[in-house]
Amino acid sequence: MEEKKLDLNSIIGFVLIFGILLFWFYQNQPTPEEIEAQKAKIEQQKEAEQTAKQEAVAPVLETPQLDLQDSTALANFRNTVGGFGYTPAIDGTTILENEVLYLEVSNRGGQITEARLKEFVTYDSVTVYLIKDGNAVFGLNFTTTDNRVLNTKDLFFEPSLSEDGENKVLSMKARVSPQQFLEYRYEIKPGEYLFGFTIRSQGLNDVINGSQPVTLNWRLKGIRHNKSIQYGNRYTRLTYNHEGGKISKLSESGDDEETEEDIKWLSYRQHFFSSILTTNTPFKTAELSSTNLVEEESKEAKFTKEYTTVAPLELEGGELSYAMNWYFGPTDIDVLEKYKDLGLVESIPYGWGIFGWINRHVFTPFYGFLSSFLPFGIAIVVMTIIVRLLMSPVTYKSYLSQAKMKVLRPEITEINEKFKDNAMKKQQETMKLYNKAGVSPMSGCVPALLQLPIFYALFMFFPTSFALRQKSFLWADDLSSYDTIAQLPFSIPFYGDHVSLFPILASIAIFIYMMMTTGQNMQTQPGMPNMKFIMYLSPLMMLFFFNNYASGLSLYYFVSNLITIFIMLAIKRFILDEEKIHAQIQLNKAKPKKENRFQRKMREMMEQAEQQKKNK
Repeated sequence: MEEKKLDLNSIIGFVLIFGILLFWFYQNQPTPEEIEAQKAKIEQQKEAEQTAKQEAVAPVLETPQLDLQDSTALANFRNTVGGFGYTPAIDGTTILENEVLYLEVSNRGGQITEARLKEFVTYDSVTVYLIKDGNAVFGLNFTTTDNRVLNTKDLFFEPSLSEDGENKVLSMKARVSPQQFLEYRYEIKPGEYLFGFTIRSQGLNDVINGSQPVTLNWRLKGIRHNKSIQYGNRYTRLTYNHEGGKISKLSESGDDEETEEDIKWLSYRQHFFSSILTTNTPFKTAELSSTNLVEEESKEAKFTKEYTTVAPLELEGGELSYAMNWYFGPTDIDVLEKYKDLGLVESIPYGWGIFGWINRHVFTPFYGFLSSFLPFGIAIVVMTIIVRLLMSPVTYKSYLSQAKMKVLRPEITEINEKFKDNAMKKQQETMKLYNKAGVSPMSGCVPALLQLPIFYALFMFFPTSFALRQKSFLWADDLSSYDTIAQLPFSIPFYGDHVSLFPILASIAIFIYMMMTTGQNMQTQPGMPNMKFIMYLSPLMMLFFFNNYASGLSLYYFVSNLITIFIMLAIKRFILDEEKIHAQIQLNKAKPKKENRFQRKMREMMEQAEQQKKNK
């Protein structure tokens, strides 16, 4: 019986760890019924909102597709937009760029129609685009005093490019007259992914109807950048700063929407790259939505999620004046730390609570230091060795507990035989023996629990660390994604359509470790879990779940288990002395032991249960 308790303590850590993985996996996998229900709910809400808007305000005048060569169509367009037809209807784009960022701003709508990151490429060596081919729309909805409902995406803006020192400035103006206009002002600095964006109006207090809302509308479909669209979509998420600094997120696995207050910035994250809008004047309220566009793994799929923000803007004296910033760039702590005053580093998915704190303040800077002078894969190995050495005192405590339990095994066996027909008495005598010997059967579980924050922090670190993106090691092309040694002609549920080698090696290491710690004496008894089944199941779970996770994490776990095996052998052969442990236990048993309140309560409860059993 006691052999089984020892075995249970030695593998309970793995069961807890993979329990967390199971919870993590399943909470992010909504059922088809839930997906359909959520979609139906969103459609109903959209229809209700649209009906309400149609009843409350004049019908929106849709701008037809404009042929600038058709004089009749041009006249109709000017009639539709009213006074804003003063701006010449000239199609075209203006290029705004620096060393790292390339932007194209369209005359129609005054909005960015292309955003390209010059220094990065996708998995298939294509330049990283955040905006391209109409995947993003930005505009202001407002009502004019002559009861026209317009959207700036349909208006024409007049561009004017200039310089302010080293900065390049692009002014886009939709004019009503020479001195009356709505302006989008872009200002880009050398070598920066963050650039200024100002919305202001001049002389439009008698043009914009201040009694009707002016709303900012920003919609974007996340462009695929990863080899696996499902893997990339797992870390694609809308994150926002609201209510005085609170950081919140919409769902990463399904459709979601929220109405929030006091919005300071919005991040449309696409795994390793982000499109962020910040505002010096927080939006008092905003309707946020995220729609999942990925149903299954597909090489043809181009988009991950569609994000939408609708935020009312406030007029001051009948005019608009909002100082903002756009950020189109990597979700990299080294870059985002430059903008501490905006707090954009909080958009990085470090994880929640203590796990996120460990990830951000321990593993991220520590790995950054190691990778500054070591190859990226070697840096993982070195970090693993150091982490395991720092955790070796916890490992020692675990093995010491196992050794004590092993020494007590003959006495436990004797108790089991003596009271084999009286389970209650057997439990009482067993607890009494533990108390006298100064041994806790649960002490072997505590080290496993202490390691959980470390494991979870690393679980989030490797897939989201920008430092690992597209960094190769041995056969792995990208340590932030899974490695592939063979492509399958079919897909296995939960496993995928490929074979990763690092998870296989990690699973083998776990199996060897569990064989060494559980031994060959496991037997299944009534009331006891099938320990051999669990011993085989844990490596299998590792193999399946980690096949689609970052190869850097599998590398870490493989090396970590190898080191743990060596530490265990060293402790057992050179540090722990079972004869000394036995002698110490005998001394403990000879000393008088005073029951604490909990032990006394447990003893009394068992005695009462035993008495009730006898009475029956």
